[in-house]
Amino acid sequence: MRSGQIRPGLALICAALLSACGSNEQEAATAPPPEVGYITVTSESLTLHRELPGRTNAFRIAEVRPQVTGVIRERLFEEGAEVKAGEALYRLDDSLYRSAVASAEAEVARARAANEMQRLTIARFDRLVSVRAVSQQEYDMARAAFDESSAAVAAAEAALQAARINLDYATIKAPIAGRAGRSSVTAGALVTANQAEALTTIRQLDPIYIDLTQSNAELRQLRAAMQAGQLQRVSEDEARVTLLLEDGSAYEHAGTLQFAEYAVDESTGSVTLRALFPNPEGDLLPGMFVRARLPEGRRDNTVLVPQKSIARDPRGNATALVVNADDIVEQRAVVTERAIGNQWLVSRGLEAGDRLIVDGLQRIRPGVTVTPVPLDDQAAAAEAADAAVDSDR
Repeated sequence: MRSGQIRPGLALICAALLSACGSNEQEAATAPPPEVGYITVTSESLTLHRELPGRTNAFRIAEVRPQVTGVIRERLFEEGAEVKAGEALYRLDDSLYRSAVASAEAEVARARAANEMQRLTIARFDRLVSVRAVSQQEYDMARAAFDESSAAVAAAEAALQAARINLDYATIKAPIAGRAGRSSVTAGALVTANQAEALTTIRQLDPIYIDLTQSNAELRQLRAAMQAGQLQRVSEDEARVTLLLEDGSAYEHAGTLQFAEYAVDESTGSVTLRALFPNPEGDLLPGMFVRARLPEGRRDNTVLVPQKSIARDPRGNATALVVNADDIVEQRAVVTERAIGNQWLVSRGLEAGDRLIVDGLQRIRPGVTVTPVPLDDQAAAAEAADAAVDSDR
């Protein structure tokens, strides 16, 4: 009795389920194409930059060494202070050098006196030889003695000049302007002429050099692009070099690129580039690690797209989804040359005018029909901001 009552109930439930499935299939068949947000690809003229690592180096470095031997009597500068070119740094005991100058001055006086006597003798012989009061041989000997005494005067004067130079070297002076380092000696120390150990080191830090390293392969590619006309040289105003410090902050002064080394480092395969930066506040010190942003050149017809619009296949190849004229999704193989901010520079695969899908990528696949919705500038800016936040994370 009960089984007969249950069977009609099951039949009603099955009929209801079949009716619901049929309505779902009908709704799915009549559902509109999914909406996707797209941007229209554009091309522009863009100055390309490259970030390179580097280290700071002093503009000038002078290791101060004594040029004469002596005992240091006093140090005349403060360690770490700015010094001027020609400023006295150390003073040696100069007693012996003053004595040498006095002796040389006396020798000059003696030589000049002997030369004056020979000059007077020649003057007398000039009158006597004409009347044959003295022989020609005596006159010639007097003339030779006068020339010899003149040479002796010149030698004595040269010795005096050398003695004065040595006396001047007893005061050790700064060869360049800059910041003095620590002193390796104190008063009372004996130093010798041209010794190996420097007394102190002076570094000129304004301006300051930044030595950068770039892969030789990248440099060759850049030159090839220049020769092929793919890149144009930037103007002088655009050729400024900007600097990022160790903590990521930007250095307030711009620099200029000086030259590229004409040799490749055998161990790293890189080339050294040197840039010059002003350093009036002394924020840059030798040995700091920095990153410099250099302009490479201006490229026309450059295509930039948001990074989130580019995907990778299992082989790592870059792909993009675009909407064709029939509103059908197409997959394009693209070549991403480099990242610029939160965008990819696409060198092949996309052209100006293509409708690139950037929103709704999870709901579509190649070959399906979609309803394309253009993203306005505000939406595109929001998408770019979101991509930037995601990349920072």
